Amino acid sequence: MYIKSIVLEGFKSYAQRTEVRDFDPLFNAITGFNGSGKSNILDSICFVLGISNLSQVRATTLQDLVYKSGQSGITKAVVSIKFDNTNKSQSPLGFEANDEIIVTRQVIVGDRSKYLINGVNVSNNRVQDLFCSIGLNVNNPHFLIMQGQITKVLNMKPPEILAMIEEAAGTRLYECKKRVVQKTIEKKESKLKNIQTVLKEEINPTLEKLRQERASYLEYQKLVRETEHLDRYCIAYNFFVAEEMKVSSVDVLKEMQSNVEKLQESMAEIELKVKELNENIAQMEKDKDKEVGGTLHALEAALSENQRVNTKARSALDLKKQNLKSEEVKYSELVARMEKDSKALVSKEQEVKKIEKQLNALQEESEKDADALAAAQKHLNAVSAGLSRNNNGEEATLSGQMMICKNEIGKAETEAKQAQMKLNYARKELKTKETEVKKMDEGYKKDQKAFEALEKMKKNLENQMKELNYTEEKEEALVAKKKALTSGIRHLRELYEGLMAKFPHLQFEYKYPEKNWNPNHVKGPVVSLIIVKDLSKAKALEAVAGGKLYNIIVDTEVTGKKLLEKGELKQRYTIIPLNKISARCVPADTVKLAQNLAGRDNLHLALALVVYDSELQKAMEYVFGTTLICNNMDNAKKVTFDKRIMTRSVTLDGDVFDPQGTLHGGNCWFYSYNNILCILMCASSQSAPILSKLQEMKDVEVELKKKESELGTVENELASLKKVAEKYRELKQQWEMKSEEAELLQKKLHQSAYHKQEEELLALKKTIAECEETLNTAEENKKKAEDTYKVLENKVKNAEAERVKEQKNSEQELNVAKKKADASSKKLKDTQQEVEALVLELEELKQEQASCKQQIAATEEAIKSYQEQVDAMAAEVAKTEESVEKSQKELAKQKEVIALHDNAIKDKSAKMSKYREQHNELQFQIKELEHDIIKRQQEAADAAAKVTKMLKEHEWIASERQFFGQPNTAYDFKSKNPKEAIQNLQKLQECIEKMGRNVNTRAMNLLSDTEERYSDLMKKKRIVESDKLKILAAIEELDQKKNETLDIAWKKVNKDFGSIFSTLLPGAKAMLTASKTNNVLDGMAFRIALGNTWKENLTELSGGQRSLVALSLILAMLLFRPAPVYILDEVDAALDLSHTQNIGLMLQNHFRNSQFIVVSLKDGMFSNANVLYRTMFVDGVSTITRCEQFQKRKIESSVKKSKKE
Repeated sequence: MYIKSIVLEGFKSYAQRTEVRDFDPLFNAITGFNGSGKSNILDSICFVLGISNLSQVRATTLQDLVYKSGQSGITKAVVSIKFDNTNKSQSPLGFEANDEIIVTRQVIVGDRSKYLINGVNVSNNRVQDLFCSIGLNVNNPHFLIMQGQITKVLNMKPPEILAMIEEAAGTRLYECKKRVVQKTIEKKESKLKNIQTVLKEEINPTLEKLRQERASYLEYQKLVRETEHLDRYCIAYNFFVAEEMKVSSVDVLKEMQSNVEKLQESMAEIELKVKELNENIAQMEKDKDKEVGGTLHALEAALSENQRVNTKARSALDLKKQNLKSEEVKYSELVARMEKDSKALVSKEQEVKKIEKQLNALQEESEKDADALAAAQKHLNAVSAGLSRNNNGEEATLSGQMMICKNEIGKAETEAKQAQMKLNYARKELKTKETEVKKMDEGYKKDQKAFEALEKMKKNLENQMKELNYTEEKEEALVAKKKALTSGIRHLRELYEGLMAKFPHLQFEYKYPEKNWNPNHVKGPVVSLIIVKDLSKAKALEAVAGGKLYNIIVDTEVTGKKLLEKGELKQRYTIIPLNKISARCVPADTVKLAQNLAGRDNLHLALALVVYDSELQKAMEYVFGTTLICNNMDNAKKVTFDKRIMTRSVTLDGDVFDPQGTLHGGNCWFYSYNNILCILMCASSQSAPILSKLQEMKDVEVELKKKESELGTVENELASLKKVAEKYRELKQQWEMKSEEAELLQKKLHQSAYHKQEEELLALKKTIAECEETLNTAEENKKKAEDTYKVLENKVKNAEAERVKEQKNSEQELNVAKKKADASSKKLKDTQQEVEALVLELEELKQEQASCKQQIAATEEAIKSYQEQVDAMAAEVAKTEESVEKSQKELAKQKEVIALHDNAIKDKSAKMSKYREQHNELQFQIKELEHDIIKRQQEAADAAAKVTKMLKEHEWIASERQFFGQPNTAYDFKSKNPKEAIQNLQKLQECIEKMGRNVNTRAMNLLSDTEERYSDLMKKKRIVESDKLKILAAIEELDQKKNETLDIAWKKVNKDFGSIFSTLLPGAKAMLTASKTNNVLDGMAFRIALGNTWKENLTELSGGQRSLVALSLILAMLLFRPAPVYILDEVDAALDLSHTQNIGLMLQNHFRNSQFIVVSLKDGMFSNANVLYRTMFVDGVSTITRCEQFQKRKIESSVKKSKKE
């Protein structure tokens, strides 16, 4: 099979329809100038073969293959190739009957390409299969050797060379197909896994479910049959009972009527006795009224009047006491305020003194800085005047300073001489005295040792006293602190009691209901268990809680019951048991929605505004959990009546909005069980919310507990310090005694002759040290003066430069001093202003203290006045109480007289009550019997109706009623309990009803269908798995054959590779060897020899030789399994003419069964071709002409032969 002709239309540079005809079956060459369209002929062949890598045809998209990319009016490219298929051994699979095959491919701009084989549309895969079957795989084109292909082969790695051998052997197609099959197997495997998953997760559970439903359905049918049987039995029993009732009711009714008549007779007798007793009691009452008269009423009126007067006097006394207590609280507050102001005054005075001290220091510093500034200015003036500063900072001329240095040198020398003389004398005296001192007497030694022992004992006692860590000041401080704390506690307790007196309803007093009572069971009133986060919302919170604010919280309902029964509560309380209370809270979503309507800062849940212990959560939700607090009425109205919210809300002013449509306004929102508590709460709410006052009480309580705790600590410290103090005083007394003894011994030692000699020795040693120091000082001063003199001499020599330098230094010093003086002045002014401000504050504090003293004096007078009034009123109350007591005694005497008459009346009344009870009992029995008679009559009528009805409803009763209740029958009511049967029937009916809702009546059919489908699916799955194993086995067998084929191909290609390379480069050898793994299947590498020398690497060859190696390999592979067509595109570009000529001859000699289409620019190559095509570029379009060279070469060879002859 070979190419006969090519038709190009609109392809690349061939704008017009161009036909390249009459290709030679063996060797064709194409030549022409660069850019004339030579390679486009080869590109058109690759285009038809179905190339997918467009870069090999020098394009990026299919549109680039159209002439000028479709911009010149030509919008499609068409290429048709006619193949000669007369040689059936090279015929593609399926086309053996065709002598010619025409393959066409066209591409339209903006559209996909399409293929035609012999004028019939086919797919891309069909075309590729056609060409791959004859070794023309354009996507792995080893039959196509393009420009640069030689270099590519040279750069190939062993696996890539192996791929070329595979392509030549024809196993590459197998590998492609194998990969496709493996991918298909992977896909099928995933589908199998999906099927397995479906089986496991869906089908198997469905089958199991259907099996369960079938079992449930069978159970349901069984229960229905049992129910029908039991229902028949129960109906029979009900009929039997109704019939029995109908028959037996007549006798029972007669007996009951007789009993009623007997009871009515007994009741008439009792009524006569009661009437007689009534008349006797009435007569006795008349006699009592005559005897007693109106004395009792008069005594009761007198007692009532005395009690009214007493209550009025006591109320006035209580009110006056309350006023007295208020003044006392006011007095305590004023005293505390005065103490606080006194402390602040002392602190402020100390602060003023401290600031004044700082002010004085700043003034001194400012004066120093001003003096330094003046000195710096003076020094600058002196330097400007030609003077210089000496070591003492004084201004003088250089010559004057040199004179001073000379004087200092002379003075130092004189001092040194005098000191040396004095030193010599002292040393001489010291030696003399030391010899005398050695003769010390024994008495002095003994006293010296005693003194040292006493000092040691004193030191020991001092250490013991230090270890005690006791100071008298510490004890005094603790005593003073105790006194202050006691005073503070007394004041706080009075303040707390005063606040508690204002709000007595906050106290919850009760008696322990039982022994070993745990007070923790009772938590207390709600109001005392909360802390308000923001006091501005206290009024609103009071409105939210209402009367619940004073409810008592306990742990359980048992505790509440004990309190109510045995707690001796003084007033009514509502108890909240934590374990029983059911609280409801506004949902968070509703609160969030309300906040979105009113604004986040304008609305809060009441519960969120109080702090409480977590154990009280339920109770607090019950009190505060169902109400929202808004900042004003508009927001409250908007939130409360919104259909999505509809929740009660309260404004900060206490106005309540209820979703029921009610609105409450005002200040008093508290309700209690008695009027007094309500009045107290309303009165307190008019001034300030009770919760804000409650916070004040809690603060006072906390402070009181803190002070009491501190007092306990101080008292403990004092108790522990008492023992330490006694020990300390004992040690101190011993230390003082030892000190006196040591002092006497010291005086004795100081008055001895030995001590005087010791003092003289010390004085001499001191003199020697002073003289040595004077000598050293004199030497240093002399050296310093000499150094200064030298410096001055140098300055005199460089007078002008030194003056300039000193002037600069003086100016710098002046600037620094000026800055420092300005800073000091500013700091001084700021401090003066601060002192003035503090002085003003101090004056204000003094004025406040004076005002406080005046108020305290006025309060003391008011307390004295109230106390006198309270005493007078207390005396008045005592008098009224005596009157009340007297009236009560007189009334009691009169009641004793009346009691004597009442006892006789009571006896008669008791007897009459007894008769009435008997009468009522009989009347009750008669009513019961009458009721039973009516009931029995109704039951008899119902039984008769029931019998009739059941006979109509259940026809089978008439035929089987003779068996009802008979032994050894289906209706034996004694052997089988009818009540149990009724209960079982009810249970079965409930069970059937419950199962009837869930039972699947189609489960039987569905199960059989599903099991059949399941079996079919499993069978198909097994078939697929079996096919997979067969395919894998076939692949394994084909892999073995592929390896064998590759081995044959390698040996054949290796042989031809060496032969072709030797032809192209005489005297050279070449072969393909296995790569580093020594396995040909892992890759192959080149091995070249020039002469008898084998080269280690291709880099040792020249460029032309390397090109011949690559070309030899390509041609050797072509020889193994020749393709029908080979295309070479300027493969001789890197070769010289001799090599090119050899290629042409080699192609003629070695390739006699394949068609070659070669593009070349060298005569040596295309001169060997049988047909030569020349391309030209005319008017922007490529053209082509044909020249048959076989005849020309024949003529040339005959001419050469004749010339030789």
